[in-house]
Amino acid sequence: MAASVAMRRLAVGAFTMLCYVALAQENSHTGTMSLNSIVDALEKTQATVHAHVSYQIVREYRLSGSKDSRADSEVVAEVDFRPPASKDYRIQHSSGGNRGLQVVKRVLDQEVASSSNPSRTALSRDNYNFSYVGEATQDGKLCYLLGLRPKRKAAELISGQVWIDEHSFVVRHIEGELAKTPSWWLRKVSVKLTFADVEGTWLQTGMQATADVRIVGPHTLTSHILDYRTANEVAWAGTGIRAARKP
Repeated sequence: MAASVAMRRLAVGAFTMLCYVALAQENSHTGTMSLNSIVDALEKTQATVHAHVSYQIVREYRLSGSKDSRADSEVVAEVDFRPPASKDYRIQHSSGGNRGLQVVKRVLDQEVASSSNPSRTALSRDNYNFSYVGEATQDGKLCYLLGLRPKRKAAELISGQVWIDEHSFVVRHIEGELAKTPSWWLRKVSVKLTFADVEGTWLQTGMQATADVRIVGPHTLTSHILDYRTANEVAWAGTGIRAARKP
């Protein structure tokens, strides 16, 4: 009898220890923060990162087709943002195939349309289910790496992963596939988005989108920022005088 009681106590003790180990692993896999706390901080940061900042950026887009050199083109566009949720754009220059201009206009039209309702594209619980993947380094900064699973099939949402700065909780990188292709002609669209601080404003600084286009094969669209202008600089430019940049 004594041996039986001792065995039961040993079994209960072992089970309790396994529970503590499992709980410790669950709590430690996000360091000192839970997944819910990370997402809470992410949502809060997105709401405040540049909610009251007006700016103008100039982007260069390049389209290339692996099987069709006629698709190769370059487009330069000026994009204006005015809070709380207003964007418009102007094409400054276009060269090469006309397909590139059409693609860029479609991308910018979508961006302008989304700006009127930014909550539909936000990295939030309304749009995504999040999962903890691990920790990773992006641009030399330690980040939380979370999985993104869209709650609806929409061209403005991405199924993939997001890199979130562990200290500031800004988004540094997103990588994945569009939850829904915007056209029947596209089998799938893979995207990589990079973000960084540009003179005090947190912006998308780079994009690479590769689309598997039916019949004509894969095409890749890339973009990067050529210039950034504050509201004051834009106002000075309107008078023919460019505001001096801070060193």
